[in-house]
Amino acid sequence: MTVTRTPIDRRTLLTATTATATAALLIPATAATAAAAAAGTAAAGPTASRPVPETAAVSTELDRIAHPLRSTEPDAPAAGLRALGAMIGDARVVGLGEATHGSHEFFTMKHRVFRYLVEEKGFTTFALEASWSAGLLIDAFVQGQGDGDARTLVRRVMAGSPWQRREFADLISWMRAYNRSGPQHPVHFVGTDLGFPGIGEQPFSEVTAYLRKAAPASLSSVEQSYAALRPFTDAIGYISHTPLPERRRNADLAQQALDLVAAAGRDGDADYEWAVQHARNIARTFAFTTMQVDDSGSVVAAQVLRDRAMADNTLWWQRRHGGKVLLSAHNGHVGYRASDPVLYPTPQGAHLRAALGAGYVGIGFTFGSGSFLTEADPFADDWRSTTVPPATLGMNEYLLDRVRPRDYYLDLRQAPPAARTWLDTARPTYDAGTTFTSTPLPTLALGGSYDVLIHLHRVRAADKL
Repeated sequence: MTVTRTPIDRRTLLTATTATATAALLIPATAATAAAAAAGTAAAGPTASRPVPETAAVSTELDRIAHPLRSTEPDAPAAGLRALGAMIGDARVVGLGEATHGSHEFFTMKHRVFRYLVEEKGFTTFALEASWSAGLLIDAFVQGQGDGDARTLVRRVMAGSPWQRREFADLISWMRAYNRSGPQHPVHFVGTDLGFPGIGEQPFSEVTAYLRKAAPASLSSVEQSYAALRPFTDAIGYISHTPLPERRRNADLAQQALDLVAAAGRDGDADYEWAVQHARNIARTFAFTTMQVDDSGSVVAAQVLRDRAMADNTLWWQRRHGGKVLLSAHNGHVGYRASDPVLYPTPQGAHLRAALGAGYVGIGFTFGSGSFLTEADPFADDWRSTTVPPATLGMNEYLLDRVRPRDYYLDLRQAPPAARTWLDTARPTYDAGTTFTSTPLPTLALGGSYDVLIHLHRVRAADKL
């Protein structure tokens, strides 16, 4: 989630289900540096080392395929996104990225796109790189369960996370209101991530409740395994202070529980499939926590596991519920390449493309300048506004800002020759998540990373709740 050269994970690993939520996991810079040296490069794209001049021909070609974006606000006319709808086509899953976790326009544009896809193309699910447990609580609210309002809910289940924002609460409020209006196909919310910062009680309880009914002979063993694992509320504290042998034993217990649940039923039984999914998320969360933060290979393996898990959760949900899914995550997760390919060698977007082919479309998001919320200390919940100047010569956004529409979207798959060469070359790019540093900026070749790109000239910081 975040691009940084500090000892903190570069993509927000921990989304909130409790007030103790934090936004990153310890990863020493030495681990990433050693891995980069072993790989020989940290730049994305096949022509990263070959400079390509930024010419008028490129901006002219992009002018021809760019569609003006006159507003990112959710209630803007649907007609303004019809060309985007054509680019999406019949895709079953659409990944919509964000260049920061804290910009107003990224939040509101996702709300706008989701409304359009629901009303015009039959989409039924908003998926987010938030914890599986948080997703269960939010979806219950969206389905009309419980009292209160969306802002209160978001304050509680997203506390400390990048999504504790007014704009995100407005999306959840719209989803609940939409369902109350009585549509034939209600909308859902799902968190696709592992159990960060905590797993929450519901997944454990759902698993044991199923076994009590369907396989009581296995119940005692699973309850004993889970007794050693719950409650799990602070992943950072757990990894930082629990000895590795104990973390490995707990991961084994979680896997043993999953094996027992998987043997307790058969596919086609909805209760069984849900129990297995809950148990799988628990097992993968504890497998992730066996990461050794001073071992670059272990760190990379944990990130590979996480992106694989997020992709699998998205695919499971789409198969289980049918319909179509808008997947919201950082650019580095929805795309086919990340700006740090050493730490994130296979983003979930690559997994989704492998599974769905043209049934998955990845949309990247860039911006030329402006402000966003970041944390100076990922452990302190100290979100504050960071401002960056207009992109400079040599950055991706410098040329993108010179395409004729101020804000626009375009189909990268339709790029003419000069633009294609430019897009296939890695350049410095603005990319921020929980934390941000501009020295150095990460590099990315846009053309091989996304199918579609949305570019905004300027953004402002999101509104805190």
